[in-house]
Amino acid sequence: MADVKEKGLFLNPYVIQMDKLADSLGHLSSTFLKLADYRMTLTKEENDDMFRRVTEKVCANCERREECLGEKQFLTYQRMYDILCAVEEYGAELNVELKRKLQKQCLLAPRFLRETLETYENAKQKLLWGNKLVQNREGYANQLDSLARTLRDTTRELDAGIFEDEHLEKKIKTYLRKSGVKMLSSVFYITPQGKYEIHLTIRASKGHVVPVKELAAEVGSIVGRVMMPGQGERPIVGDEYCTVTCVEGARYHTLQGVAKIGKDCDRISGDTFLMTDLPGGKKGVALSDGMGSGEEAFQESSMVVELLEELLNAGFPVKTAVQIMNTALVIGREDVRFSTIDVSLFDLYSGSCELVKAGASTTYIKRGEQVESVRSATLPIGVIQDIEIDITTKELESGDFVIMVTDGVIDALSTENQDELMKRFISETSIQNPKELAHHILGKVLECSGEKPVDDMTVLVIGIWKI
Repeated sequence: MADVKEKGLFLNPYVIQMDKLADSLGHLSSTFLKLADYRMTLTKEENDDMFRRVTEKVCANCERREECLGEKQFLTYQRMYDILCAVEEYGAELNVELKRKLQKQCLLAPRFLRETLETYENAKQKLLWGNKLVQNREGYANQLDSLARTLRDTTRELDAGIFEDEHLEKKIKTYLRKSGVKMLSSVFYITPQGKYEIHLTIRASKGHVVPVKELAAEVGSIVGRVMMPGQGERPIVGDEYCTVTCVEGARYHTLQGVAKIGKDCDRISGDTFLMTDLPGGKKGVALSDGMGSGEEAFQESSMVVELLEELLNAGFPVKTAVQIMNTALVIGREDVRFSTIDVSLFDLYSGSCELVKAGASTTYIKRGEQVESVRSATLPIGVIQDIEIDITTKELESGDFVIMVTDGVIDALSTENQDELMKRFISETSIQNPKELAHHILGKVLECSGEKPVDDMTVLVIGIWKI
């Protein structure tokens, strides 16, 4: 922050304040990471405490107590240490030689052995829980660091994109006044893609309503660009002040279609998909395959896609969103339950598509009769803390199709030529309707396998066309 202030790079007080908040989160993250690290072995103090506990329970009334815990204390300690070393090598079933040796040295050998094993097991359990706490703390630290970076990036992006244009503001205000609309304020913003967003706080004259779609079109004619209502915008403006957003129209649009079937033709599938409009002229399509099948797998994958939708709509980068979900699944439970994540993020201004995969199956891109495969060898989310995420960007053309499938679709085909068969099913058809294409592909796979589905199967098809 000091460097920022000295250089005078960010004069906007809101940017400076958000930088301070981001710095605080970053410092908190660093503090978490500097705390105790993972431990694979017990400390000397812990071993000494184990020895004390065992001897207090076993040796209290033994006739050789003074001897074993006096001049021969080191040998008694070594006896316990030998047991612990043998446990690590052989498990609880110690080798016969060590047991015989213990019988000769200790009058209460069976009890000494049992108490040593129980005390060691408790100490190991504490060690495991300690490492679990370290893992959780690292997860929280990474989340805080990601949030800090997102705050910095977002505030800089907003600050760089907001501009003033008194002439344009006056023209819009004059037009609105003639149309019976009073404008209280306006904000002009250019997105990182160079597209206009105009935010107007307005109200209609008493007793009148104004369609937002018509208003956006007129604002577009004033600024010389094709404008439309923002995502989820209200349809009309009444006689109370409200803020409406007019955004520059995209150059591409998409249509989606899905075909799915549950394991053994079950009504409930563990696969869940998402299709949503996102800020910045993007379309998000996601597919998640929960571990197993049926109701439990469905709940798991549904939770994943719902959280993903919230994070993406909030403005988180898709990679950060997936990492946040992974951390939440890893540290939020003791048992391992995982879900695949397969995301296609379409930029409707440029026509590019960002393919993001974590444990997901192959995605296919169809252009005429040509079919390209996009594969991934990453793990699903919810398995390990430090997850790898594959990201591939493809430039699409009008009329291209992106086909996303779950593992159940691929695994239903012969292991020798799964990819070739899928490409043939996709390339041999000239179907242009995404829903019909999805059903065609799933039908071909079921026909080829010749049996009931042994896993949940989902085919998701997205077509993109230039407007």
